Amino acid sequence: MDDVEIEDVNDDGSPYHVEKVPLTNQDVTSLALTVGEFLSQYGWYLLAVTVMTYLLIQRLSKRRSTQNGSSSLPQTPQDAAFVARRQEAMEAARRKMQEELDAKAAIFRDKQKQQEEEKRRQKIELWESMQQGKSYKGAAKLSQTSEEANSSSLLKPKTDKKPLRSADYNPLTGQGGGSCSWRPGRRGPSSGG
Repeated sequence: MDDVEIEDVNDDGSPYHVEKVPLTNQDVTSLALTVGEFLSQYGWYLLAVTVMTYLLIQRLSKRRSTQNGSSSLPQTPQDAAFVARRQEAMEAARRKMQEELDAKAAIFRDKQKQQEEEKRRQKIELWESMQQGKSYKGAAKLSQTSEEANSSSLLKPKTDKKPLRSADYNPLTGQGGGSCSWRPGRRGPSSGG
């Protein structure tokens, strides 16, 4: 485009000359305004998408390098022997633990059988005593005392505990070891001021 000369007229009508200003390209100006408006509206979203794309590319490149690195190492016979020994040791440890578990289960089953046999024996004794005309309560007391004897041998209460309060403590009387006690207020008119 050509340079354009702008003429202006003074108040008295004489021509006023302004220096020549080159005309700018309207396409570039409108494009710059459009890009500026787009960035002002969607700039943060564009930045977030760019950062996420960058992080995704970094992660994929790391994964690819670790896959290539692990597959590129040739397995030596020494490594294979080490792995085999390790697996054998783990298998032996598992077998040992399983044997211990089986032994504990067998002991538990024996105890269960003994308890069931004891209950069955007590029921037979109870039935026989009822057949002989003895009271049911007397047989129940016998079974309770035998159960208490079994349970007392298993669980012994602690007797070395000292009591929390003395035996003569009574909170209603206000006596015994407490430092605070209630006192009734003064009777009569108060001289408030």
